[in-house]
Amino acid sequence: MRILVLSRNATLYSTSRLVLAARARGHEVVVADPLDFHIVVSRKRPAMFLGGRPVPRADIVIPRIGASITNYGLAVVRQFDMMGVPVLNTAVAIARSRDKLRAMQLLTKKDIDVPRTVCAKTPDSVDLALSFIGGTPAIVKLQQGAQGIGTMIAETPQAVTSLLETLWAMGQDIILQEYIAESKGKDYRAIVVGDRVVAAMRRQAKNGEFRSNLHRGGLAMKVGLDKRYCHAAISAVRVMGLDVAGVDMLEGKDGPKILEINSSPGLEGIERASGVDVAGAIIDRAERIAMKKKRSSKKDAVLEHERRPRRIRNGVNGHTKATHAARGA
Repeated sequence: MRILVLSRNATLYSTSRLVLAARARGHEVVVADPLDFHIVVSRKRPAMFLGGRPVPRADIVIPRIGASITNYGLAVVRQFDMMGVPVLNTAVAIARSRDKLRAMQLLTKKDIDVPRTVCAKTPDSVDLALSFIGGTPAIVKLQQGAQGIGTMIAETPQAVTSLLETLWAMGQDIILQEYIAESKGKDYRAIVVGDRVVAAMRRQAKNGEFRSNLHRGGLAMKVGLDKRYCHAAISAVRVMGLDVAGVDMLEGKDGPKILEINSSPGLEGIERASGVDVAGAIIDRAERIAMKKKRSSKKDAVLEHERRPRRIRNGVNGHTKATHAARGA
């Protein structure tokens, strides 16, 4: 099988682990920067070029689309989908999870718990918005962000107003979220592949920091997730329509609260903390999707063949005539 990994940097831990896991299973792997592709939009003939040549054949594409290239990265993933190449996480699903407000809306529609979240657009609405989430301290988030970037805590209403006015002036879309005090700077990260949690860890923020992200100095340790947390993580990924995702959850008074869903989760922290071969599980999922696509294509080809008219020889005068098998000629 030939696997194409979309990544801006082949030396990143997560990318290199996927490559090693795929090669260990005898697959051919190509790593390409999404920004190096040229998308060709043409009637009924979607195509792409890489370095001036047609894109290399691939049995499946594994996107590792960073937040900084979301729009063009999604266009590349979408183009592969249009060309009939299966992708591990579709463009629609990635976009759904990348937009924090949209993700929260979809999750709550399916009765999945999240921290109370509100969207405010004008300074005059800040006090009312804070009343909806229980006041301060409050979490201020960019609608699109990753690794804790764009996530801030505001201790007073004045601080919230100041932050919002600054970010609005920069053209940013912002959401406000309740601060879950009982979480005490810790959260849970679960990696969901297909319909199961393959690895989990608990992250604890360092002193003086409320964000538990490992990139922010958080500490990680292996943990066995309670069934409620496994169910919440799997359900959240299913709602997003993703095949692979990292799910961040807070420990609320009434159980797990989904904090964020990451369609390109980092593998270094979770593999080291859990001791699980997460990259191998992802490649296994890619194999299953690619094989399913191949079986489906063969089935479609057989059905198309059966729909075609057959030409038979008339035994009386040697003339041929077309007839459909369905008419029993």
